[in-house]
Amino acid sequence: MTGRTVSVREGRRLARSLTVGPHLLTADEPEPLSSDTGPTPGELLLAALGSCTSMAVRAYAGRHGWRLDHVVVDLRFGPRGEIVKNIRITGDLEPDQIKRLLAVAGRCPVQRLITGDVSVVTVPTVVTPRTRTPLPN
Repeated sequence: MTGRTVSVREGRRLARSLTVGPHLLTADEPEPLSSDTGPTPGELLLAALGSCTSMAVRAYAGRHGWRLDHVVVDLRFGPRGEIVKNIRITGDLEPDQIKRLLAVAGRCPVQRLITGDVSVVTVPTVVTPRTRTPLPN
């Protein structure tokens, strides 16, 4: 996982500007809540999982010199809020290689992060016209 800080700043309505190193992204909500200028936060989560899955499969096949032509990952939220991840692997691969690639697809760092015991530490800072005091933990 990267050590870069992700910064989120408010934009118009619910739109948010996301900065990751030199990269600028936008998150938003569709109308009527906002202006649909970017993917929703949930869609960004799916994008992170899908890209991580694809990268893990590609890297593993590359390390082993396997003939993987394409890997496509399509994701969506299911009716009960679960993530549905469809993986399409194309290449001249043996059944055991396919089995191993699918196992790797289920262990990418983002999937392990969102399916494990993750804690989030919130460090608040409240700014008022009179003071700027960090809140106690």
